[in-house]
Amino acid sequence: MTRKWPIVGLVLAVLWLFVRGVHLDAVAGEFLIGLAVGMPVAYVLRQFYQPEFTMGRTVQAAPWAVRYVAVFMYELLTANVDVAYRVLRPSMPIDPDIIAVPLRVESDAAVTTIANSITLTPGTLTMDHDSETNTLYVHAIAGDVDSVVDPIRTWEDYALYIFDEDADPSDPAPPARSGRTRGGVRE
Repeated sequence: MTRKWPIVGLVLAVLWLFVRGVHLDAVAGEFLIGLAVGMPVAYVLRQFYQPEFTMGRTVQAAPWAVRYVAVFMYELLTANVDVAYRVLRPSMPIDPDIIAVPLRVESDAAVTTIANSITLTPGTLTMDHDSETNTLYVHAIAGDVDSVVDPIRTWEDYALYIFDEDADPSDPAPPARSGRTRGGVRE
């Protein structure tokens, strides 16, 4: 077993230099501070490192990660505009709904990435994940199920490649279910 934590500690020390934005005369001192913090952090968190790292897999996932970020940024921009429009025009409908979105991705990292992307997008919030049915429950201010689920399915397609999942983007996605509630009682 190779020890990765010293390398991670060095990387954290270098990142510290970038975060601090130091001048050339203070690089050595700031690097030592980065090492003093980075090495213990890397050592304590060593159990969370992947057991195996392959550069080929990372290179294969990179284009899909770029696409994921591009689609996420587009959805983030359009959702910001939509929510701002709804706030500035009170006549614009706000029809809150809870939508059950069954997923094809199964790894914790993939589910977490998609759930965080949903929560970071204005107008939507990941409320819960049911691990038995692999379903995310999403609260959305717009009751149109397709407008909420379509971006999630796109993110999921890319996540299948990024996280090297068993499912394929061509596999049919489980249908989403709307969970209309009134006064806390499901209809």
